[in-house]
Amino acid sequence: MVLQRLLVNRLFNKAEKCAFDDSSVEFLGLIVEGGATRPDHHNIQAVVDRPLPTTRKRLQSFLGFANFYRQFIRNYNQVTAPLTQLTSTLRPFIWSSAAAHAFTNLKQRFTAAPILLHPDPARQFIVEVDASDTGIGAVLSQRPAEDQKLHTPMRFSLAATSLLRPTMTSATGSCWL
Repeated sequence: MVLQRLLVNRLFNKAEKCAFDDSSVEFLGLIVEGGATRPDHHNIQAVVDRPLPTTRKRLQSFLGFANFYRQFIRNYNQVTAPLTQLTSTLRPFIWSSAAAHAFTNLKQRFTAAPILLHPDPARQFIVEVDASDTGIGAVLSQRPAEDQKLHTPMRFSLAATSLLRPTMTSATGSCWL
């Protein structure tokens, strides 16, 4: 069917770049297989092997790379808050123990990143939301019919509260979007 559509639309492909009947697909640093998505282990190893950033630019580079995989890391904004503060040009770049702890913690979370399931539109969705001074987070999950246990999430979602501050009430931390 795919090849037929390519032919109808006069699109061509190179056979040596094609894979057929594969149980998993590597795409944009992610591995998609059997209804689940996980980070590519080569990229995770690159995070683990990354040395402590010694400059603001190197930290920004690391956080930019890490940001791509934030959907796999629970409480990403809270974990990276000390590192994100160091990216500001309004402050001197002084590596602190809080930054070192955040860097180590983030690298550890990458190695323990969960496999995210693809949503099943026929099942009930469960959204868990939490807020703090540094971020608002949400987890999207589903309970399968087989065992009714809460299973691996489909996505972690986050936002820095500094981005939402104008819409937040100070007394409750509630956010009206």
